[in-house]
Amino acid sequence: MSSTTDDTAAGTVRRQRSARPDRAAWGFVLPFCALFLFTFVLPIGYAIYESLLKPVRSGPLGLGPAHIGFAGLSNYTLALKQQDFLDSFGRVLLFAVVQIPVMLLLATVLALVLDTLSSRWASFLRAAYFLPYGVPGVIASILWGFLYVPGVSPIVDLLGKAGLSPDFLGYNSVLWSIANIVIWEFTGYNMLVIIAQLKAIPQELYEAARIDGANAWQTALRVKIPLARPALVLTGVFSIIGTLQLFAEPLVLKPLASAITTSYTPNLSAYNEAFANNNIYLAAAESVILALVASVLSFGFLSLVGRGERSER
Repeated sequence: MSSTTDDTAAGTVRRQRSARPDRAAWGFVLPFCALFLFTFVLPIGYAIYESLLKPVRSGPLGLGPAHIGFAGLSNYTLALKQQDFLDSFGRVLLFAVVQIPVMLLLATVLALVLDTLSSRWASFLRAAYFLPYGVPGVIASILWGFLYVPGVSPIVDLLGKAGLSPDFLGYNSVLWSIANIVIWEFTGYNMLVIIAQLKAIPQELYEAARIDGANAWQTALRVKIPLARPALVLTGVFSIIGTLQLFAEPLVLKPLASAITTSYTPNLSAYNEAFANNNIYLAAAESVILALVASVLSFGFLSLVGRGERSER
């Protein structure tokens, strides 16, 4: 009887202890919460606040001093009425539909190849493929800009000698020239994420596949790629968000390509409104719209992937 009473008391004490917040855990969590608050939540909140304001002039004919007044949703309405701003979303969505699958396909192929090589060669090639990610986007755009300009680019000169005359900075091709830069920059990063997932796959699964008679190609398609799905989903979400934030590459190439306008991408449009037209309130509204579109596409992609996984089960 006493042992039963002791067990009951011990269970009660354990439940009370588990119900108490762990101070050590909060000590680890609070720095992240503070950083998340000051670098993410507050900037977004301030952008939303700025997007609801507008300068209001007083006096006859509006020639008096200006003050900041409440604008409601007028900045959002004005942004959505600008055809150039809407076209910029269509442009980056087309960019994403083509560039993201190509980049992730290349990253997956490189990861699968490196996963089959010896550790010495795999380490060297992994560092070599990842190296472009360490180059800032501005520098990468300048480097590729030299390779796109006729009279400077050895690539254009060689193609010219072969009877070809490519215009990498033309109206119909500059978007894909930017896509080439982005693929060169981020394929190695995505490859590293995917290969980390591949390294986490238990070796027993590979041995079972070999025992069942699967060759390297079948193992890659039926074991490695399905088990690397979390990494592919993660890189897909990052790529969607990064595509909508396209900014440095078109901004650097803008002096070289007349096809790149001040509203070529949503980020460029918001940048131009804030620092060229000095309309920070409209720029804030465009930024909020961009954030909403990125959130909808990201969560939509995750929902689509999750629905596919549930249907497979």
